[in-house]
Amino acid sequence: MLSMFKTTPSFWYFNFLPHPSLQRLFQTSALVSTSHSYFRKPPIPYSKLLSQCAASKSLITGMELHAHLIKFGFSNDPSLRNHLVTLYSKSQHFGFARKLVDQSTEPDLVVSWSALISGYVQNGFGKEALLAFGDMCLLGVKCNEFTFPCVLKACSVKKDLNMGKKVHGMTLVTGFESDGFVANALVVMYAKCGQLGESMKLFGTIAERNVVSWNALFSCYIQSDFHVEAVNLFREMVQSGMRPNEFSLSIILNACAGLRDGGLGKMVHGLLLKLGHDFDQFSMNALVDMYSKGGEIDDAVAVFREIKHPDIVSWNAVIAGCVLLDCNDLALMLLGEMKISGTCPNMFTLSSALKACAAMRFKELGRQLHSSLIKMDTDSDLFVEVGLVDMYSKCQMMHNARKAFNLMKDKDIIAWNALISGYSECGDDLQAVSLFSEMYNKDIDFNQTTLSTVLKSVACLQAIKVCKQIHSISIKSGIYSDFYVINSLLDTYGKCSHVDEASKIFGERTWEDIVAYTSMITTYFQYGDGEEALKLYLQMQDADVKPDPFVCSSLLNACANLSAYEQGKQLHVHAIKFGFMSDIFASNSLVNMYAKCGGIEDAGRAFSEIPTRGIISWSAMIGGLAQHGRGKEALKLFSQMINNGVQPNHITLVSVLCACNHAGLVNEGKRYFETMEQMFGIKPTQEHYACMIDLLGRSGKLNEAMELVNSIPFEANGSVWGALLGAARIHKNIELGQKAAEMLFALEPEKSGTHVLLANIYASAGMWENVSKVRKLMKDSNVKKEPGMSWTEIKDRVYTFIVGDRSHSRSDEIYAKLDELSGLLSKAGYSPIIDMDIHNVNQSEKEQLLYHHSEKLAVAFALIATPPGAPIRVKKNLRVCVDCHTFFKFVCKIVSREIIVRDINRFHHFKDGSCSCGDYW
Repeated sequence: MLSMFKTTPSFWYFNFLPHPSLQRLFQTSALVSTSHSYFRKPPIPYSKLLSQCAASKSLITGMELHAHLIKFGFSNDPSLRNHLVTLYSKSQHFGFARKLVDQSTEPDLVVSWSALISGYVQNGFGKEALLAFGDMCLLGVKCNEFTFPCVLKACSVKKDLNMGKKVHGMTLVTGFESDGFVANALVVMYAKCGQLGESMKLFGTIAERNVVSWNALFSCYIQSDFHVEAVNLFREMVQSGMRPNEFSLSIILNACAGLRDGGLGKMVHGLLLKLGHDFDQFSMNALVDMYSKGGEIDDAVAVFREIKHPDIVSWNAVIAGCVLLDCNDLALMLLGEMKISGTCPNMFTLSSALKACAAMRFKELGRQLHSSLIKMDTDSDLFVEVGLVDMYSKCQMMHNARKAFNLMKDKDIIAWNALISGYSECGDDLQAVSLFSEMYNKDIDFNQTTLSTVLKSVACLQAIKVCKQIHSISIKSGIYSDFYVINSLLDTYGKCSHVDEASKIFGERTWEDIVAYTSMITTYFQYGDGEEALKLYLQMQDADVKPDPFVCSSLLNACANLSAYEQGKQLHVHAIKFGFMSDIFASNSLVNMYAKCGGIEDAGRAFSEIPTRGIISWSAMIGGLAQHGRGKEALKLFSQMINNGVQPNHITLVSVLCACNHAGLVNEGKRYFETMEQMFGIKPTQEHYACMIDLLGRSGKLNEAMELVNSIPFEANGSVWGALLGAARIHKNIELGQKAAEMLFALEPEKSGTHVLLANIYASAGMWENVSKVRKLMKDSNVKKEPGMSWTEIKDRVYTFIVGDRSHSRSDEIYAKLDELSGLLSKAGYSPIIDMDIHNVNQSEKEQLLYHHSEKLAVAFALIATPPGAPIRVKKNLRVCVDCHTFFKFVCKIVSREIIVRDINRFHHFKDGSCSCGDYW
């Protein structure tokens, strides 16, 4: 290259200069040097040219100038040599720079060495800077006020406190410690090495502090996350009379952003306007960032709009702020504006945009951004790579997410968590657990987010062994005490039906929080222990933990299962008090609770108050009406739902068929069943077939019911054959009952209900030998009859009764009440119905057994424990027998009370001597 310059005119490379000012300067210097090549010192423009080349890092132009200097004999000029060292150092051509330093014959090389060290530091090569400094010292070159700040900055970059202290000692020996630049560099070095106390001490010794000194200290405090201290220092600076500059304000705005303190940020904004720095680009960018992180996105966008020529930092700040505050649509709109403005997005921009796409599930736009990243052809960025995994995962494109994950060279914990979370959210729980297993076996660090996410999948899989393993891992790793991990373990044990373990974890907590209470209350409810759920709610109130809609929903469902009407009403009051009535989950649970507690009118009122009714709301109300035997009202409400544009799901149609079943609406039921696929696109499932077969069977259409069973396109389950067995019992069809029972013995051998129903069929036909055979079969198969149990709620407490129960504290009064009723009922014309009793004993003994059924004990207790005229609500775990049904019709008339009985199939409202079911159940 140099040989080319020996034969080529100096103007050959004139056109290659990148900037007009460089061209003008070079033209002047070239003319002068051509005319006066005998000058020993070159004219001034050479140094200006090299300075501009160094500033713009125009390496090619600088090398051409270097060649020009060699040609005309100016290359040994000390000043130009220093400029060349600066140029090569800033352009990261350290070999050239070092060669120039080593070849110099000047006695004082401090400027050259300083330029070399400065170049290393500016390009982030702190280690190399310190090595060069060592070489400089070995050569005996003395440092000056420019060398020390560069070396101290290298110590800051490397966080090399020991070396920093040595350099500090050298400044003391040489007397440069009092120099402003050196003092500031020392303050920064100690702060960045974690010695903020020493840094502040040095700062106090600076005789003449200028704004640069203050800014250096602010910056260090903020970088160490001491935002409050930085703000206090800023106040001290202002109070001392020091006028902050635009850099001071930008730094303090960063502190406000770190504190998420929009109010303080606005005060700094006012000061910025007062001092006339509102057009400073750095300050404006800092304002956008501060308002974004302070939660004031409107103010952030307003400031951004005032920037005349937004740079890449401006765009990134406002887009990242929108994403941070979940204004993802605005973020993507700004991204579009950015492209139109001609500003090219960088990695940071696209990283924010990927988050927005992930949040909004924008698959196609996410793919386009991925394509843009590929076209940028830049070095891989960890944040962007993780952003791609997260975006594809949240868009449920797990194949692409896994591919992006596999292409990552360095997979950090965030990438693993994003992929595990993606599999979990997509319902691929087995893959999520497998991925964690792979992560654990490779000894890759995990955190509380990892365990919480995996436990969610474990809960869905109900993999109790895995849950226990993760529990053990959390203890060994020291993460067990984490808030999220404990609550996740509690929830997982609950969903795996391991209530004792869940309760133990709940008791081991060292804090009170709504999440733990929600999980534990939900666990009790799902396990069928509603009483414990309600007790825990009282404990929660004592702990002054405010409920949320989810707790309210779980508690209402617990009341529904217990038929705890009074406690359900109290929870309704709490829901109103805490403002949960606008929550769809709580509102739907309220409808369900009232319906299942026998208050169908209350359920109707709660339903009418739901502002936006979804399919669950409609299904709950239709199902409630169906259970209460109000079939025609249920079908009317279903038609209203369709007219409102709400499409039914399979649960809604089960409720519709149940409504037809409980009301004996055979034709309507057949019509809905036969047209459900055509009208609503829902194929009949086992539940729909079971409802329809039950409807046909109860109405006496046994042959038609059997034909429907034979036409089922899949293997019928227990609910279908159970419906057929129930129909056989009602119509005393022994042959059909035997066939249905045989199928049920094969499908559900552990259930006692089949044996009991078959025995009832035999007993009603007087076939006692067959009854004995069924009893023997139960004994041989180790099948125990499920005991009849009934519950009634009195004064916020639920009481449980079983047949012949004498454990109650008021047992004598209960049986005395039954004896009293027996006499009154006999006079009214009641006589026990013993046909269906399967005990092969004499009539008087059968009558005695019937009198002690659990539901009769519950009603007798309610009669002595509640005020006259108050409705009585009883829940039973089995179907109410014919005798009890008749008994209650007489009792309700004699005592002038409404008796509401909820059995396993439906509600019975006994009033004025009749039942709401019309004796059709």
